[in-house]
Amino acid sequence: MRRKLVAGNWKMHGTRESAEKLVAAIVADFPTHCDVAVFPPFPYLVPLIEQHGAKLAFGAQDCSEHDDGAYTGDVSASMLKDTGCRYVLAGHSERRQYHHETDALIACKVVKALEHGLTPILCVGESLEEHDAGRTVDVVQRQLGKVIEHCGIAVFERVIVAYEPVWAIGTGRTASPEKAQSVHALLRSQLAQADAKIANSTRILYGGSVKPDNAAELFAENDIDGGLIGGASLKAPDFLAICAAAH
Repeated sequence: MRRKLVAGNWKMHGTRESAEKLVAAIVADFPTHCDVAVFPPFPYLVPLIEQHGAKLAFGAQDCSEHDDGAYTGDVSASMLKDTGCRYVLAGHSERRQYHHETDALIACKVVKALEHGLTPILCVGESLEEHDAGRTVDVVQRQLGKVIEHCGIAVFERVIVAYEPVWAIGTGRTASPEKAQSVHALLRSQLAQADAKIANSTRILYGGSVKPDNAAELFAENDIDGGLIGGASLKAPDFLAICAAAH
């Protein structure tokens, strides 16, 4: 069975003090039955990794598609690796929406992450408008397909996929475990068309408003291998309860 991964994406929240308290609380009650990683804002990565990196895995919320150069404001994959990061998000829905990142650009970021020894978590998912128009299958298959096309199926031995239905985040609408499972199964089937063995071992996380009261039901689904947690990762008790549900 694929080991569960619970990843906490803090987005652009918190202060250095609140970040230190949150990580200390997670480490104090650290789960050993699943893999856990947290994704703080860039400024807090170095001090948190220096203090807690031996026990807790850290990831970055984005990386540049460039190795170096005159790209003010960008952070390269090699820089992230140098800080002690192990993971990086690629194609998060907010990057796609607010920064207009294309499928092709995201595929390039996946390449850079892999080149520098980071594990990319490739995010795919449909918007509310796309969901209501019945375009879920087309959207997620296009997003995943671009990375398969650009990088090849073999990279998915080192790539994690996260399905985040944007329509189920902060809208008051929720995806049932059965609905989430159906999309996860679809994504795994798409990978299997290229390589069944790799498809079976690829971890596919769910990232649509996972909370302590729905985590266990979601994680019990056959193709849901953990969660990419947003708001609930900002409260240690909630995040740890979700980790416990991954047992």
